[in-house]
Amino acid sequence: MYQVSERTRMQFEKMMSLEPVKEALRFIEEDQPNAIDEQKELVVIEAPTGQEEARAKVFAEKFKALGLEDVHIDRAGNVVGIRKGTGKGPKVLIEGHLDTVFPFGTVQGVEERDGFLYAPGIGDDTRALAMLLCMIRALNKTGIRTEGDIVFVGTTREEGMGGLGGMKDFLKDNTDIDISLSLDNNDMSALVYEATGGETYEVNFYGIGGHAFGCFGAMAQPIHAAARAVGKIADFVVPSDPKTSFCVSNFHGGNDAGVHAIAPKATIKFNFRSNSQEELAKLRDNIFRAVEEACQEETERWGKDTITWDKKLLCDVPGGTQDANSPLVETAYLGLTSLGVEPVFYKGGCTNANVAVAKGIPAICMGRAYAPDENSKNIMNHSIHEKFPINGAYKAIQQAFMVLMMAAGIAGEFPSVVDPEHK
Repeated sequence: MYQVSERTRMQFEKMMSLEPVKEALRFIEEDQPNAIDEQKELVVIEAPTGQEEARAKVFAEKFKALGLEDVHIDRAGNVVGIRKGTGKGPKVLIEGHLDTVFPFGTVQGVEERDGFLYAPGIGDDTRALAMLLCMIRALNKTGIRTEGDIVFVGTTREEGMGGLGGMKDFLKDNTDIDISLSLDNNDMSALVYEATGGETYEVNFYGIGGHAFGCFGAMAQPIHAAARAVGKIADFVVPSDPKTSFCVSNFHGGNDAGVHAIAPKATIKFNFRSNSQEELAKLRDNIFRAVEEACQEETERWGKDTITWDKKLLCDVPGGTQDANSPLVETAYLGLTSLGVEPVFYKGGCTNANVAVAKGIPAICMGRAYAPDENSKNIMNHSIHEKFPINGAYKAIQQAFMVLMMAAGIAGEFPSVVDPEHK
């Protein structure tokens, strides 16, 4: 049975008793049509990872129109805007990522039917951008002034090979961030507060190369060495708890023109992850040991030349853990239960929150959809058939707003729930 500290509970109850907070939550529900319209508007401004400029420009103009200060696009392409507090509280980052996994030309429009919006990227993470805008409107409507500054950010390069790059750059350049809130999860019931570490590598295998018949037996074969390595990796046994995974996702060598040739080079790409930094390091060592053994075995098989290899780190996702009873997790738990949503504690996660957690910054990743039934399983992230459930969608914004207020503190009422003593 999850227990919330008395301090967090009392502060949450005080917040919920405040008329401006009640007004903000009512506004968020009433503002749902506007939030949905902005979601539709933004999703058709395509933003493949690393190519978010067009969407960023529009998003920045929306920040300006809502009165945020110091609105700008930083060196990483992130859209940044600040809502000043009294200066007596922590600086709170709240962000959603601008990019989607789809190339230009994928989104042909938005279809609305059967209570869903259909479009590639309509949820992940376009919805988060609409959520940020709705929360700013709620703050403007109610006039709530927070103790801490709130930094609203649309981040770049979160997906795939972007490797959380926008968030990494932002936190590198803004070392004064005290609390980090991310919006990037299908189901708002999920409490994502632990960070799964992961790495993606490219390994190249090199040999001489030659005619498949004429040179047979005269040289070792890089593709065979790569295959030996993949076979060894495929036989690895990793723990289910802490969850650990590996996947060789790409295998390249030769070409059609040289279909009767021994290719001089072969390449594999693979990703591995773990909720344990110790297991991650162990798996990394085992993978590269397997690669070296495979090259030695292919070399010894023919005894004529040597297969060599090199590696390149393509993507590094930091990991880490936090206490399940940290103030942010407790606050998120109370927010969900107040909305009639049963919280689900996630072990691990791979979101922009990873970057903050790895740096020791209190952080949590919250959901963008109210999906209490089979909807959460059928949203189909990263699919051209992606859909977003409209019914009750405002509840995810209410949840994020409550956590944001508890994190930043409300002037004249209460400080941040994450004060230096409890950080």
